[in-house]
Amino acid sequence: MKTDVKTWKRATPLAFSKPTIGEEEIEAVTRVLRSGWITAGPETAKFEEELAAYTGAKHALAFTSCTAALHVILSAVLKPGDEVITTPITWPATCNAICLAGGKPVFVDVDEKTRSIDVAQIKKAFKPGKTRAVVPVHFAGLALDMEAIRAAAPGAFLLEDGAHAIGTKRAGRMVGPTQDAVAFSFHPIKNVTTGEGGAVTTDSDELARKLRLLRWHGVDKDGWKRHHGVGKASYDVEYPGFKQNTTDIQSALGRVQLGRLEKAIARRAEIAELYFEKLARFEELALPARGKAGDRHAWHLYTVLLDTKKTGLSRDDFIEALKERGIGSGLHFLAAHLLSYYRNTFGYREGMLPVAEKVGSSILSLPLFPDMKDEDVDDVVRGIESVLVARR
Repeated sequence: MKTDVKTWKRATPLAFSKPTIGEEEIEAVTRVLRSGWITAGPETAKFEEELAAYTGAKHALAFTSCTAALHVILSAVLKPGDEVITTPITWPATCNAICLAGGKPVFVDVDEKTRSIDVAQIKKAFKPGKTRAVVPVHFAGLALDMEAIRAAAPGAFLLEDGAHAIGTKRAGRMVGPTQDAVAFSFHPIKNVTTGEGGAVTTDSDELARKLRLLRWHGVDKDGWKRHHGVGKASYDVEYPGFKQNTTDIQSALGRVQLGRLEKAIARRAEIAELYFEKLARFEELALPARGKAGDRHAWHLYTVLLDTKKTGLSRDDFIEALKERGIGSGLHFLAAHLLSYYRNTFGYREGMLPVAEKVGSSILSLPLFPDMKDEDVDDVVRGIESVLVARR
């Protein structure tokens, strides 16, 4: 008996995302637990070396999170009141870090197709002498044109929020090498996970040295080396620093994950192509940008924009309707300039950034993780069709 499409429901719920953790990761973490040294030490040093080699950057520094990395970098760069241009289509961590480091976030509009910051709007907002930095986001794993951004904000520090972009390539070149900085995320839903964690890459010796100090109290000594009798027991503080170093437990997990990354991105790309093929018939959905020839999209997210007028459903109701059919989804992201703190503190109001507001009210992320089967993609499409048919 054929199931009515309007009442279709998946037998077991499909999560929006799930980390790929195997025996190799478990063994790596167990090895560290048995070693007697579990905080930052030899595993973290190896993870940083391997991350630098993978991205092609001169330096890689592991942090407790991408949020911590953003905060520490901006604390090293900004003076109180400095303006920082950024995108409103991002997780609050991006703009929170600007504020916590003493800066003023200047939100500019985005491109509807890419969901990423609009370079033309950066150029309009740039103020020589006032704009100290630009923090763009490689949204969903799609590479930004950093050369165009640099030209739009000459002399500004460019902090690339690469939370979605480990493994992303622009014109065949990895996101990572830069004389400024890139911050990566290793949260459980990201393409590489360390449980929680993040990293910074940079080609600047001076910045790398300062970040190492700020990451661990401003102290100029390495805890693991001191514990093992390498170097003198004394220490000095050059800056008032933070406590944002990662652990060898996290780093051991990250090293295995990094080794799986190329295979994981390839599978993510296959799933994305299935979505493009199977969702093209739904006029109610605007599909994401693929990127330019020579780029590599890391496909951390596969986002669609819902035409709420055609469906008669809000984005939030659409997400709930999918959930009722056993299909998970994500919200990436609301327009940050309309969140209470930014409205109340900086005077942002509805209508100021119309494209971001449209994206923020209609965007949702579909399930996408390497362990998904082709049949799972089919079920996502069936779930979407069921919701849409039920509303027609």
